Amino acid sequence: MPQAAAIVELHHIAANREQTRVFEDLTLSLHAGENVAIIGPNGAGKSTLLKLMTREIYPLHREQSRMTLFGQDRWDILELRQHLGMVSQDLQDDYEPDAHGLEIILSGLYASIGIHAHQSYSEDDVARARELMDLIGIAALEHVPYARMSTGQQRRCLLGRALIHEPGVLVLDEPTSGLDLTATFQYLALMRSLMAAGKTLVLVTHHIHEIPPEIGRVILLRQGSILADGPKRDTLTAANLRELFGTPVALLESGGWYQAVPGDA
Repeated sequence: MPQAAAIVELHHIAANREQTRVFEDLTLSLHAGENVAIIGPNGAGKSTLLKLMTREIYPLHREQSRMTLFGQDRWDILELRQHLGMVSQDLQDDYEPDAHGLEIILSGLYASIGIHAHQSYSEDDVARARELMDLIGIAALEHVPYARMSTGQQRRCLLGRALIHEPGVLVLDEPTSGLDLTATFQYLALMRSLMAAGKTLVLVTHHIHEIPPEIGRVILLRQGSILADGPKRDTLTAANLRELFGTPVALLESGGWYQAVPGDA
């Protein structure tokens, strides 16, 4: 069968965060219709990869390097948001505290943090935002300020913000971090429903329990390099996780869900 269209293609990429070299020679491709988990410890390069995908940073210019998103090497940020929806920890930490729930959803139309006087929204835009809030289960937050929301409520609002353009691809950065058990299960169920509806999910995390059964490919990232990449059943193993995190790991599985627990030293 022919391979699906590429979401992102990185060929021999080098990239810095501030003055630190994170990637020296990274080659990686992700494709539409392929639900993927990218796993790595803190400092592995996950956040830098996200910033490359959202065009917040750019790879270093090298003759042998190439990076494309959806087949193009140049993008207007608003046009990119129509294809790629992102919910990151940085966005959650930095979001405008006074923005109300409906405003958070609408801000995705301009890829802004909060809404501003120069922006305009049609009645159709507002209706679509309210429809999304109903879908995600946050209609009651329409007039609630971001700062007064729980972590889980904030995360759902930002997911609605990412979905307002109806992108085909969603990138979620440690989506259940900081959530209690009930909120975690609710968010995971929402992720699964979006994949069932045809969204491609790219999950970036170091939490093994966040990986839904629908994820078919796992990439292990360590110190800016790919340690392993392949089908989940072959890649998500205790031996690989022990090498990835540098600690003894045992892996439990139930119904397609995995959990890492301490292993024998």
